[in-house]
Amino acid sequence: MGYLTLALLGGAAFAALVALRVARALWSLVGAALFLGAAGYAWQGRPLLASADAAPRVDAAPIEPEMIALRASLLGSYTQDAAYLIASDAMARSGDPRSASEVMLGAVRKLPNSFIAWTWLGTTLAGETGQVQPPALLAFRRAAQLAPDHPAPPFYAGLAYVRAGDFATARAYWRRAVALSPAGASYRREIAVRLALLERLLASGAVR
Repeated sequence: MGYLTLALLGGAAFAALVALRVARALWSLVGAALFLGAAGYAWQGRPLLASADAAPRVDAAPIEPEMIALRASLLGSYTQDAAYLIASDAMARSGDPRSASEVMLGAVRKLPNSFIAWTWLGTTLAGETGQVQPPALLAFRRAAQLAPDHPAPPFYAGLAYVRAGDFATARAYWRRAVALSPAGASYRREIAVRLALLERLLASGAVR
């Protein structure tokens, strides 16, 4: 069917040359263009290949506004580190988790001593695979080394484990995050509420 269509197009082009009274001197140029197109189709075209539906568009990944607000209270919003987080968010929203991770890889190269960058690198790596694999865990551990008294690294490590379905491991991280949160910090209650819900879920036996 593909070659038949190509032949029909060639015939139509020839008829158009005649009907439009194109100078014969230009016929060779038009013929050469048609020949190159035909050669390209013969080389790369696959007319016998069965048709297939187009791949569906990747839906944008939603980012909950309350999680953005919690991150702002934990990590700040107006720092050099935060600029990378915003760029990474944009990649995640567009449905491109790999690019979100690549943004944060650039961040840790530029800011190797930023626990914020390492924390979010772990988060994006875990989001890319849906599991807390060794690279993500290494990033979270590096963040914890850089800021051993800050609750953000254990909180986001725990969140990654929740999203991976490993609730028992997540509980240990969130307990540490609560323990590291200052009593007067606005984010302490947010983390404590999430921990309480997780504790209740584990106690019910519905998850492990």
